[in-house]
Amino acid sequence: MNTQTPLFGKTLDELHTVTAERGLPKFAAKQMADWLYHKEISSINEMSNLSKKAREALSEHHTFGLAEPVEVKTSTDGTKKYLFPTEHQQFVETAMIPFKDRKTICVSSQVGCKMGCLFCMTGKQGFQGQLTAGEIVNQIRSIDERQEITNIVYMGMGEPFDNLDEVLKSVEILTSEWGYAMSPRRITVSSIGIVPSLTRFLNECEAHLAISLHTPFHEERQQLMPVQIAYPLDDVIKEIRNWDFGGQRRVSFEYIVFGGLNDTPRHVKELARLLAGIKCRINLIRFHPIPGTPLQATSETTLQTFKDQLNNKGILTTIRASRGVDIYAACGLLSTKALANRA
Repeated sequence: MNTQTPLFGKTLDELHTVTAERGLPKFAAKQMADWLYHKEISSINEMSNLSKKAREALSEHHTFGLAEPVEVKTSTDGTKKYLFPTEHQQFVETAMIPFKDRKTICVSSQVGCKMGCLFCMTGKQGFQGQLTAGEIVNQIRSIDERQEITNIVYMGMGEPFDNLDEVLKSVEILTSEWGYAMSPRRITVSSIGIVPSLTRFLNECEAHLAISLHTPFHEERQQLMPVQIAYPLDDVIKEIRNWDFGGQRRVSFEYIVFGGLNDTPRHVKELARLLAGIKCRINLIRFHPIPGTPLQATSETTLQTFKDQLNNKGILTTIRASRGVDIYAACGLLSTKALANRA
């Protein structure tokens, strides 16, 4: 049985542990981090400023840890969807979304998902495993556009706050000087609102926050999102009010608009009450129907009216452009297709 563990995805503290375990000098940890996150190599043997003996010791117990995508699809609008294998013998998806001078990468944090949201194809797969920090960052390191990335969003497969340890480690790698040295203001982590993890995230991470809201009413949200039973939206909003989002750090609310369900003036009024006093943005998202759900998309006219009414209430509201519809870009569609083909 192969007991080698990947080096890619380890924090600097974890690399110090590796050097201690292998009898290497302490400074070798910083050297390894430089090779792992600053240079275009893919094997331990290429770490040329480590002695041959050190590389042999590392190779006995570790792999480098990169994984190439097994499938890439390109949309007519330039969006690309990458399908990556995981150690669970499953697949996760990563989307590259170009827009003007930006290239945003949407990464997954879990294989499948436990949350069972009615509108999500990933949830229909069920939960199949957690991604490691290395598997999360690999989705960025192993795509063609890795040198051109401007923004990262944790909005792919899975619930980031249900895998918070590895998500925080991955953000540390992305933002630390010894890692990719990105500004945390270029990273947004999205969650349905697991309150204990929300509190910890706000304390320990400087990245932006996005909350999946979708309706301001308890019973409706419970039908759409079972998490509402354990962590009601009122509790999520109460925690957010404890933090100052008046500076560079942002909080936004994701709102998929369903025809005849959550797109009425009554919803506008309640959203205005719920979010009063919070400096935030609402991102309205068009719903593209998925198999096995009764939910329907709203009309373009209703969508535009809903946006205008929210803006008139003083809530900055935008409509997110639909991208990559022709390549199964919605979360979970491509990996579900790959699993079905393998079966």
